[in-house]
Amino acid sequence: MAKLRSISNDDHQQTRKKIQIPPPPPPPPAVTRKLGSAVEPYTPSPVSKQVTRPESMSPSPKANPGTENVIIPGDRQEKDGSKPKLKPLHWDKVRATSERATVWDQLKSSSFQLNEDAMESLFGCNSANSVPKEAANRRPPVSTALEQENRVLDPKKSQNIAILIRALNVTREEVSQALSDGNPEGLGPDLLETLVKMAPTKEEEIKLKAYNGEISKLGSAERFLKGILDIPFAFKRAEAMLYRANFDTEVVYLRNSFRTLEEASEELKNSRLFLKLLEAVLRTGNRMNDGTNRGDARAFKLDTLLKLVDVKGADGKTTLLHFVVQEIIRSEGNENPSNKTNFEFKEDEFRKQGLQVVSGLSKELGNVKKSAGMDSDVLSGYVSKLETGLEKVRLVMGYEGGQKGKFFDSMREFLEEAVGEIGKIKSEERKALSRVKEVTEYFHGDAAKEEAHPLRIFLIVRDFLAILDNVCRDVGRMQVGATMGAGRSFRMPNYPMTKVNTSRRVSRQKKPEQEDIMPTIPKETIVGQSQPAAGQVAPSKTASRQPARKQLSVSWVVKSEKSWKSRE
Repeated sequence: MAKLRSISNDDHQQTRKKIQIPPPPPPPPAVTRKLGSAVEPYTPSPVSKQVTRPESMSPSPKANPGTENVIIPGDRQEKDGSKPKLKPLHWDKVRATSERATVWDQLKSSSFQLNEDAMESLFGCNSANSVPKEAANRRPPVSTALEQENRVLDPKKSQNIAILIRALNVTREEVSQALSDGNPEGLGPDLLETLVKMAPTKEEEIKLKAYNGEISKLGSAERFLKGILDIPFAFKRAEAMLYRANFDTEVVYLRNSFRTLEEASEELKNSRLFLKLLEAVLRTGNRMNDGTNRGDARAFKLDTLLKLVDVKGADGKTTLLHFVVQEIIRSEGNENPSNKTNFEFKEDEFRKQGLQVVSGLSKELGNVKKSAGMDSDVLSGYVSKLETGLEKVRLVMGYEGGQKGKFFDSMREFLEEAVGEIGKIKSEERKALSRVKEVTEYFHGDAAKEEAHPLRIFLIVRDFLAILDNVCRDVGRMQVGATMGAGRSFRMPNYPMTKVNTSRRVSRQKKPEQEDIMPTIPKETIVGQSQPAAGQVAPSKTASRQPARKQLSVSWVVKSEKSWKSRE
């Protein structure tokens, strides 16, 4: 019976091999069993390990018939958990298909072997976790050091102070010695100002003084400040020394400023030309305002000077200030007793000299322009700052309660000198502002009380001088143009070219019977040749004299023009 069964099975298998039935779309169970029996199980090589693929990763047997028994090498130990876990590789898988051939069908299982030991050491999850553990073991000491450096000062403030310390380029011992001696020249104003900016708060100062640990564990900023704080009232001393270092410079600036205000007041009050300009403006204004309520004025505010350029003449170019300047130029030129020149050039020379006088007003009032850039409130603030700084120095001297030392000895001597200098500066301030008030009342009368700014009068004059300089340049260009035009019109009638041109005009109007002579005169004869060409009639004496007379007249004109320009 066994033999019959084996024979029947063989016949059945041979019949199935001859007849191949394609799989239906929804494969029934009977067809699945027949197709499944035809697939030969995969026999792995002895090198690779056999592990069945997880159901979630393997394709469905219904969708891909004949692949339910396929075993992928190297996956069984992953299911058992004996193989170490590696880092994932994120990719997009391609599903297997039996309808078409792909490149993946050509791959053989034994064509490539991996060095799994090297892979596990490089890409194993345990090796990746080992680095953070080592780093974690090293981080606590670093963070502890940072906390020790920044436990007193704010991190940002500590960093800024460290940068300033490197910029100072001095040692802590040098700074301590200078603070002990009270010598500002040893450090200088810039270094002392930087040192004052480093001053810690009261809380930070208490913490630094109370620190008893190792100095080396502190940051560079804390070490520097702690060394400086060993000196009593170190940063108060630095402020006092900074005040002393800048004292002389500020005193000189204030003294020069007040002297400039006094000189500006005297210049403006005693300027003859400025007074003459005001007189010219007053008369011109009264003439223009004749018959109105604004006429018959006896004085005007200096603000009116800035409005003269707004009043323009009929030509649209000449302003009222142009007219006033020209009148002053004429007046100044006529009053100059040194004008002893030829009558022909007298008026031009007068105008030139008058223009030079008017143009010099801007230089004459130089201190007025300097004073216009000052501010009385700022100057008063500087004086108050000197007094406040002096009080701080006195407080520093009182902190120590009469202690002896180089710092206190030098500061006591400085205090005596500073008190006297500040008294002189305040006196000069009162004197200068009083002079400014007097000159304002001198020009504006009772209206000076309405001025909100004590130095406003200097601002007005400065702006007017700038306008006056531009007008003087315009008038100078007008004079040059008028002089050149007058010179040409005066000399041209005396040139000998007049008769020649007239004769030439007459010769052009000759009768037709006389015109046959002129074409026979060649150009060479006119230029200067005396020999006529062959076949031509020799020119007459009158015609031969004309070219020479023309050359002489042209050369004389050129020479006279050059001499005239040299005189100008």
